[in-house]
Amino acid sequence: MSALGALFSPRSAAGSTGTRSRILLGLVCAGYSVGAAVGWGSPRVAVFMGDFGLAAAALIAAVSCLLYARAVGGRLRPAWLLFSLSSLMAACGNAVWGWYEVVLGVPVPAPSLADVFFLCFAPPAIVGLLVLAKRPVTRAGWICLGLDAWLIGGSLLTLAWSLALAHTAHLAGAEEANVAPAALSLAYPLLDIVLVSMVLALHFRRSGVNRSAVNTAIAALALTVLSDAVFTSPLLRSTYHSGQLLDAGWFAGSLLLAYAPWAARRAARAPGGASPPRAAGSRPIAGSLAALTPYLAAAVCTLGILYNVVDGRRVDRVVIFTGCTVVLALVVRQGIMLLDNISLTQELAQKENHFRSLVQGSSDVIMIAAPDGTLRYVSPAAAGVYGRDAEDLVGAELSSLIHPDDLGRFVHEVRRFLAAPPHEEPTTRIECRFRSGAGDWLNVESTVNRHQGGLLLNSRDVTERVRLQAQLQHNAEHDPLTDLPNRALFTARVRQALGGRRASDPGTAVLFIDLDGFKQVNDTIGHQAGDELLIQAGRRLQDSVRAGDTAARLGGDEFAALIVGDGTRDQGAREYQVHEIAERLRLTLSQPYRIGPNEVRVAASIGVAFAEPAISPTDLMRNADLAMYRAKAGGKDRVELYAPQMQADVVRRSELAARLRSALRDGEFALLHQPVVHLASGSVAAVAAQARWRSAQGILFTPAEFLRVSGDDDRTAELGRWLLEEAVAQAADRARAGHPVAVSVRLPAARLLETGPPLGSIEALLTRHGLPSGALMIEVADSDPRVSFDALEQRLVALRRLGVRIALDGFGSGFAAINALRRLPIDVLKLDRTLVEGVVESARLHKITSGLLRIAGDLGLQSVADGVDVPEQVLALRAMGCTHGQGMAFSGPLDEYRLRRALVRGEFPVAGVPGPRPVMAGGSIPLLTGSHAETPVPPT
Repeated sequence: MSALGALFSPRSAAGSTGTRSRILLGLVCAGYSVGAAVGWGSPRVAVFMGDFGLAAAALIAAVSCLLYARAVGGRLRPAWLLFSLSSLMAACGNAVWGWYEVVLGVPVPAPSLADVFFLCFAPPAIVGLLVLAKRPVTRAGWICLGLDAWLIGGSLLTLAWSLALAHTAHLAGAEEANVAPAALSLAYPLLDIVLVSMVLALHFRRSGVNRSAVNTAIAALALTVLSDAVFTSPLLRSTYHSGQLLDAGWFAGSLLLAYAPWAARRAARAPGGASPPRAAGSRPIAGSLAALTPYLAAAVCTLGILYNVVDGRRVDRVVIFTGCTVVLALVVRQGIMLLDNISLTQELAQKENHFRSLVQGSSDVIMIAAPDGTLRYVSPAAAGVYGRDAEDLVGAELSSLIHPDDLGRFVHEVRRFLAAPPHEEPTTRIECRFRSGAGDWLNVESTVNRHQGGLLLNSRDVTERVRLQAQLQHNAEHDPLTDLPNRALFTARVRQALGGRRASDPGTAVLFIDLDGFKQVNDTIGHQAGDELLIQAGRRLQDSVRAGDTAARLGGDEFAALIVGDGTRDQGAREYQVHEIAERLRLTLSQPYRIGPNEVRVAASIGVAFAEPAISPTDLMRNADLAMYRAKAGGKDRVELYAPQMQADVVRRSELAARLRSALRDGEFALLHQPVVHLASGSVAAVAAQARWRSAQGILFTPAEFLRVSGDDDRTAELGRWLLEEAVAQAADRARAGHPVAVSVRLPAARLLETGPPLGSIEALLTRHGLPSGALMIEVADSDPRVSFDALEQRLVALRRLGVRIALDGFGSGFAAINALRRLPIDVLKLDRTLVEGVVESARLHKITSGLLRIAGDLGLQSVADGVDVPEQVLALRAMGCTHGQGMAFSGPLDEYRLRRALVRGEFPVAGVPGPRPVMAGGSIPLLTGSHAETPVPPT
């Protein structure tokens, strides 16, 4: 604690209050002593102060002890009540003495009532001292206490009898008429001797509770007894009168006894409610005095006898008898002490063996270091823990065992621990590295205690625990597959880079990396190969970044890199440098991967974001993520730098997606149908259902627009269910109204495999609305690699049994088109509009489209060309064998009213056809039977 803290601490405040009280007490006693020494200025005042002044001081002591006894409880309460009674007796005796001398103005008779009160002062004080004493726990202890009291009392009696009491007793025997005054003269010193004996005997046996109060009370009684002894001496008894200097001793003793309870309360207010610990150096002295007390008493008794012998007088029988009993008590006490010492020695040896067994058998290493740091003792466990013999370590410096990097911290902690108060911090715990016998370093945890100015260390090897903690920490911060930092550690590194000394460096950049084509690797050669690819990609990434940069795996096939700024202030140069690093990473990650017998290729899309002033780690990583997705949307296998416009696009898409969700709930979608026309006749063979969204702002979105921004699979699935149900319901209404034209609905393959509620399934819709067989055609997209072909094939076969026709949508644009054509039960091939748009201008595209149509014809499949917008495309497609077309060359999407009018008309003009041929309203729907290759399909 600092000097300023100690000054203002509660203990310091209590100490300052006690100092003021002691100074005030000393001033009052000194004032009384000066007044008594000079006679108080007049004989009458001197007599008054010598009688009623002492009575007032004793009364104050009685009241003070009584109040304290009522305020506290416990074992010591009767002692303070007895001290109060003893002081009250002294107050009454002085008051009676003053009644004679001051009020009546006559000499005090001997004996008188005052003598009765004065004689009653000692017994309560003696019993109170017995209550304050620490009670012995054995019968031998009680006997020793009694013997000690008699040794002290007998020696004092011998000395007093030799000096004065024998003469007084001789006079009392010679003058039989004055037996009472002589007996009174003997009673005072005998009671004083008993009181002094108890004070001395109990001084070394006082209880540890309220030590300061007990010490003060013993000092007060000792001062009172000393004044009584001086008063009863023959030299002063004949010449004493009230108001002399001797009265100052009684006065100070009474005030000290009055002050004793207040000292106890002040100690109780100290922090912790206990008295400050005693100095360790005072205990041996106190124990030595307590042990020498019987011998000192015997020496005093011997001096009393020698005094009579040397003076040539006959030794009194009382002296001989008392001396003999003192010697006998000393012999008995020594016998008891000898037996007690033998018992203690045996118990100590037993405990020493017990603790030696514990220390030597303990798995912890126990070491004792001297104040200079030299090891004085090392337990045998050091051989098993440190790999070094205990004898080799004894005498070595403790600092030579500690790792140099940990030594400064160890010394600092030890100094702090030794400077702290022992009762506040009895032990401390220090963890450092110790040198083992093999020369390596062990992690050791030591519990440190104070020991005779040095240290007692209880040490254990915690190397495995430290390694386990380090491994757990590593696992929590690193990816288990690639051993690269994970998202949590990468975020912490980014936060450190943005918040450290490089906080203002704009050159710090974050790269987000996504492996293009990784899902196809999992689907084609398995997840184990995909894991191996990720391991190799992580190794390449780690080898490509600098030592101060961080490469991490965020999850799946997403990686990241933190490029720490180098202090360059030229932002353009720094962007160019980081862009080169990103390009190098892209090329490195795009190199072929050797996985078993296979050579696998994937590409890398990388987004780069630079740190800005006051940007947070979350925002910086979000910016890099946006740039990475922009790179994927821009064609993949490229590097894209973040621009603020990307965030604006994300916000716009989020807002549009939110409006899309509310539009589904509020019914803002409308269903339109686009006619599918037979290219040879112009008749309407089917209609394609399309959803349109007219938002609350009046904006009409096409399916490509609102599906691209929805970003919500749940909303997309909900929109698909709505489109299917509305298309089936309206087709059934048209059939009942005499327009039995087939309707085609485009559904993702994943939607067909959903296990939703039975009432929402395709089978339930057909049954509920009574749609004729062959009146529904499902257009299946072939671009979702997550869908199992086996499950999709089983589902489509089940639908075809119900009369549902299957079209392969977007044929010619997907990688899996040929596989889908080979395995799935397809009735119609729907050419992608990218094949139709350039079929007239591009000879190459013309050959591709012609070949695909020949495949459809050879398989006996009908074909539909999507996006037929001009007559030239109609002529070219018809010449290549395409059977049906859909596009602006015939009609755009129509609402229900316009669609029914078109169905009533029944056909559209077709380029190259000489003239319209009348057909039935709505066209015919041929029903197909037979095998897959021979089954006729409704014209679409």
